[in-house]
Amino acid sequence: MTTPRTPVGEMVWNAWGAPEGATELSGPVRDLVASVLGVPLDDVPACPEADLPVPPGALPAPVREALAEVVGAGNVDTSDAARIRRAGGKSTPDLLRRRTGDVRDAPDAVVRPGTHQEVLDVLRVCAAQRVAVVPFGGGTSVVGGVEPLRGEFASVISLDLRHMNRLLAVDPVSRTATLQPGLRTPEAEELLAAHGLTLGHQPQSYEYATIGGYAATRSAGQSSAGHGRFDAMVLRLRAATPSGTLELGRAPGSAAGPDLRQLLLGSEGTFGVLTEVTVRVLPLPEAHHDEAWAFPDFATGTAALRSLTQGGSPPTLVRLSDEAETFVNAALSGEQAADGCLAVVSHEGASRHVRDRRAETAAALEAAGGRCLGEEPVAQWRRSRYAGPYLRDALLSAGVLAETLETATTWSGLADLRGAVTEALRGALGRDGAEPVVACHVSHVYPEGASLYFTVAANGGEDPQALWVDAKRAAGDAILAHGGTITHHHAVGRDHLPWMTQEVGELGVEMLRAVKRTLDPEGVLNPGKLIPPRPAGAA
Repeated sequence: MTTPRTPVGEMVWNAWGAPEGATELSGPVRDLVASVLGVPLDDVPACPEADLPVPPGALPAPVREALAEVVGAGNVDTSDAARIRRAGGKSTPDLLRRRTGDVRDAPDAVVRPGTHQEVLDVLRVCAAQRVAVVPFGGGTSVVGGVEPLRGEFASVISLDLRHMNRLLAVDPVSRTATLQPGLRTPEAEELLAAHGLTLGHQPQSYEYATIGGYAATRSAGQSSAGHGRFDAMVLRLRAATPSGTLELGRAPGSAAGPDLRQLLLGSEGTFGVLTEVTVRVLPLPEAHHDEAWAFPDFATGTAALRSLTQGGSPPTLVRLSDEAETFVNAALSGEQAADGCLAVVSHEGASRHVRDRRAETAAALEAAGGRCLGEEPVAQWRRSRYAGPYLRDALLSAGVLAETLETATTWSGLADLRGAVTEALRGALGRDGAEPVVACHVSHVYPEGASLYFTVAANGGEDPQALWVDAKRAAGDAILAHGGTITHHHAVGRDHLPWMTQEVGELGVEMLRAVKRTLDPEGVLNPGKLIPPRPAGAA
C-alpha cells in the first residue's frame, strides 16, 4: 500500500535516544540529588567508542556468504559500529557494561531482511549452520531481551528488522491495519493519520520502539486504561519460524481451540519472528482533556482509581504517583509539589464523550477525596514524559544508580506488595549509610487490580552493576512472595528468567519447551530468554 519508510536515526550506543536529546544535571539538580542521597556526586566518564575492545567476529565465511545470498551483501553488516549498537538493550545494566567498555556480547553480524521470505530463508540458514538469531526492532528492551547471547552456539547474528517498515493494509470498515514489525511508532502513526486513524499506543519508548517489539513483549502504553494493552489490540499475526510460517487469527473471536496467537504474543522472538501484525485501530480523536488531581496519600489515591475503574468507564489515561515520586518530579521541574500524591487523567475521543466522561470522572474522584488541580500539572508531566531516560543517563554519568522495575497484582494485594518491594529495594540499596530514593506509581489499571512501577536512585558506589543485581534479586523475590507478577509489561528477557519457573510452574515451563522444540528444533532463536534452562543433570 505504501512505499518503504526511511528508517529514523539510531539511538546512541551507550545511552538512550539521540545525541541531541542528551541532558546534563544542572547545578541545583546536582545539589538536590546529592542532598537527597546523602553522597557527593562524582563524574563517571564513559569509555570512548574508539577504545572499545570489540571481539573479532566469529561468523564463518560460508555462513556469511549464504546469508548474503538471501538478503544481499549490503544487508550483512560485520562492521564494529553496527555490532556495538546491537550489543544489548537500554537497561541500566546494559548501559553500565557498555560505558565501561564491555562489548564482549556484540553479535558477529547484523543481518537486515526485507521480506517474510527472506526472514524464513535466514532462519533456515542459521538453523542448518547452528547460528543463534536475536530479533532486533527498536532495541528498547530494559530486561535483557535483545542481548545477543550465544548459548551453546559458536556465533550469533542480530536480525535487524528495520527494512520491514511498511503499512501493508488498512480496513476502515473493520478498523484494522496490517503493519510490518520494523515500523516505529511515530512513522506508524503518521501513516495511519493519513487514513484518519491512530494506534493510540504510547509507551515511554514510543519514539524508538517498533510494532513487532510491542507484540513480542506485550507492551502497555500510557493510554492502556482506555485503549488496552498492545496484545489486546492484535487480531492477526504472521510469523517466520525455523519450522515454517505461522498464520494466526481469523476473526475478532473464535472457539477453534486455544488461541495460538498467545504463543507468539509475549514470546520475545524465542518461537518465531513476527513479520506482519494486524491490529485494531481507532479514529483520530476529536477532542481530549487533561486534568490533574491531588490526593492526601497513596492509599486514598489507589482507592479512587479502583472506584473509577470498577465503575465501568475509566479515563483514557490514568496515572497516580506516590508521595516520593510526586515530590521528586516537582523538585526536578522546579515546581511546587502537590501535597500528598498527584494523579493525572486524560480523556480523548468524540467531543460529546469526552465532555460526559470528564464530568463522570471528576465527580468520582472528588467523591473519593481528590482535589482538582487543573491542566497545568499534566502539561508539565507530558513535557517531561520522554525525557526520563535521558535523565537516567545523566544520573549514571554522575555516579548515581538509577533504574526501574514493574509488577502488577490485585487491588486487595496492592498495598502489601508495594510495601514489600519498597522495603526490599531500600534494604538492598541502602549501603554505607546512604539513603536510596524508592518511588512508585500506578499507570495501568484493571477492574481486578493495577500495576506498580518503581523508580530507584541510589549511590552507585564502586560496583553499581553488582548493587543492582542484588536489588533486583531482592525485589523479584519480594514480588513473587507477595502475589505479584514478575513483569507486567517489560517482558521476561534475561533479567526475569530466574523467576519464570515460580511464575508459571514447572509444568508450564515444560509447555514452553515443547513449543520451542516444535517451532525451533535447533534452539537458535533468542537463546537465554523467556525459557529457563534445564537444571544440570536433568534429562
